[in-house]
Amino acid sequence: MATGSLIAALLRGARHRNPSSTILLRPLPLPSHLRNPRLLSSSPSPSGGLDIDDADPPAAAVENDDLRSRIFRLRFAKRSATAALERWAGEGRSATAVELRQIARDLRRSHRYKHALEISEWMKTHHELELSESDYGLRIDLITKVFGANAAEDFFEGLPASAKSHEAYTALLHSFARAKLTEKAEGLLERMKLANICPNLLAYNEMMTLYTSVGQLDKVLEVVEELKREKLAPDLFTYNLWISACAATMDIDGVQRVLNEMAHDSNSEKGWITYMKLADIYVTAGHLVSSDNSLVGVDTKISQSEWITYDFLMILYAGLGNSERIREIWKSMHMTSQKMSSRNYICVLSSYLMLGQLKDAGEVIDQWRQSKSLEFDISACNRLFDAFMKADLIDVADKFRELMLQKSCELTRRPL
Repeated sequence: MATGSLIAALLRGARHRNPSSTILLRPLPLPSHLRNPRLLSSSPSPSGGLDIDDADPPAAAVENDDLRSRIFRLRFAKRSATAALERWAGEGRSATAVELRQIARDLRRSHRYKHALEISEWMKTHHELELSESDYGLRIDLITKVFGANAAEDFFEGLPASAKSHEAYTALLHSFARAKLTEKAEGLLERMKLANICPNLLAYNEMMTLYTSVGQLDKVLEVVEELKREKLAPDLFTYNLWISACAATMDIDGVQRVLNEMAHDSNSEKGWITYMKLADIYVTAGHLVSSDNSLVGVDTKISQSEWITYDFLMILYAGLGNSERIREIWKSMHMTSQKMSSRNYICVLSSYLMLGQLKDAGEVIDQWRQSKSLEFDISACNRLFDAFMKADLIDVADKFRELMLQKSCELTRRPL
């Protein structure tokens, strides 16, 4: 798996807009001859009727015959939501813009992007006067997922000036960032400003994610300075991108400065406390120091500086209390077949322990001990134990000690 694809997929999962979405690797682009929005609409079969796969069961044969149920029963992408809508209308039934909008959003959450886009097309044809700014943003996002960023750009450019709203600009910016089209993203951000549409925090988080995914970490710090000039308050996602950029460039003093700023931020929430403690523990127990020369391996597919970005994503989701996302990130890291360091194991282990996920923590210890490419490092575990104690996380430290004893490993504290 290519480094760029993995890091983009993982970072994209941490977007502020939808933090609970599943981590998915970006699919291969469609062949050029299929990149035609007209193909979304089903054509009649040569016999003049609908293909057998597009036929719904009779209304009497199903218990729920509302429009949403009909569309969700389609299941396969080759079946046509447009045809289902036409049959619905042919039966003399109506569908409001509000109802269609909700169905489209539910389909997107279920990763049914092609059907959601067909619903969006139907809305434009039958309810154009009722379309909102968010409808255009949704449509751009769906076109990106079905046909790619270039098709989304073409749609955006064809919109009247009145429809090029904040939502539309931000959706296209996300498309460019997802495709790692750095110059186009930067140009679009400048167009927003010239159009007197002030970028919000989400737009700046998108740019920080983009720069991180393409390795331009110095620009992450430039974005931070700009959003501060615009008096935009950072959120946890902003801070995570900022801290991971500092850590990946071995600016440990910078990490501590950001953590200190977080501690004094009036917007601080409960999850931030967990995040800050874990970040500090990671730096300490992971031996992340400015003199560490092991961070860049010329002959490795993924440098340790890039692994640090993944580590901080796990710390982010620990702060959000989302253990499922930690599992997904950890699984994605294993799928690379890349040799990991003790630091990576310390990160996921501490995250699970902080969330009370002892079963997961135990499995990580087993994986570490059974690893053929990395020797189990009891000294790193001792450092983690010390870091928990230093952070006054006595209960977490005790559970860690008990878990290690179950694995026939005894932790020892260093002399104070």
